[in-house]
Amino acid sequence: MPAPSAKVTGHARDAAKTVDYEVASPPSPSHKPVPGLSAGRTTNLLLPHIDVNIDFERRTYWAAMRSSRHPMITMELLQDMMCVQESVRVIIEEGNREQHQHLEYFVAASQTPGVYNFGGNLAYFADCIRRKDREGLREYAYACIDVVYGNAMAFHTPLITIALVQGDALGGGFECALSFDVLVAERSAKMGLPEVLFNLFPGMGAYSFLSRKIGTAAAEKLIMSGTVYTAEELHRLGVVDILADDGQGENAVRDYIARNRRKHNAHKAIYRSRRRINPLTYEELRDIVDIWLDAAMELEEQDLRKMTRLVEAQGRRLDKED
Repeated sequence: MPAPSAKVTGHARDAAKTVDYEVASPPSPSHKPVPGLSAGRTTNLLLPHIDVNIDFERRTYWAAMRSSRHPMITMELLQDMMCVQESVRVIIEEGNREQHQHLEYFVAASQTPGVYNFGGNLAYFADCIRRKDREGLREYAYACIDVVYGNAMAFHTPLITIALVQGDALGGGFECALSFDVLVAERSAKMGLPEVLFNLFPGMGAYSFLSRKIGTAAAEKLIMSGTVYTAEELHRLGVVDILADDGQGENAVRDYIARNRRKHNAHKAIYRSRRRINPLTYEELRDIVDIWLDAAMELEEQDLRKMTRLVEAQGRRLDKED
């Protein structure tokens, strides 16, 4: 069962100009693809929460979460992520129709200094739990796995996908980064799953992704520790694939692409084989989310207060960096 796609409407302007998209809701499978995207151009996609640069000459789609005072995963950000995934599929479909490939790589990054993403909207979690709003929490959690499942499947395209982490990736932010084929991180980046500190666990893919990458025992140890690890530590564990010097993450990605472009066909096939050998299903992610929902609805007030204190600490950290 594939994750549903957000509907994207829009139009392409001529030579190297901007493509404007608007989110249309609810999703519909009958939308028309965006026409007029051709190779040899650099194109931008205008979305409220994600900055996109499509470099057709280098066959790379760059998507960066826009700088935010609250760099967490909101429903609005998730909607933009689904729009990005759909736009990738449209470009690939148009390219195949014209008998030449437009894109080979996808890169997911962040523009918030020092932060990739702090993860789930904990304030919303706490509010839903206090109000016993299981359905509201379920809607959010299912939207998260719709996105990470699309990432993990390379959007059902021949792309190689890359996460570029240049700051802290916590909770759902870390899960998102783990869902791509290749994880590139700068040395100063920190990543972790703090959910156990407020008596919960990361339910939107962490266990699935980590167990496939480093084994079940190592995945459980990492999840249960609640520890925030350095990029170097995670590189030694095999979680981070490419370790870049601070400030050189984007260059490291470009070097990786340039160095491996002639091997793209082989690498693409290897990642497809990896998905076949140890397949991740949407049902697996959904079932784990349902377990997460059961656990979340059992949290007590003292757990919710710890959740709130974590949000406040993240806010104070960003205030200091201003």
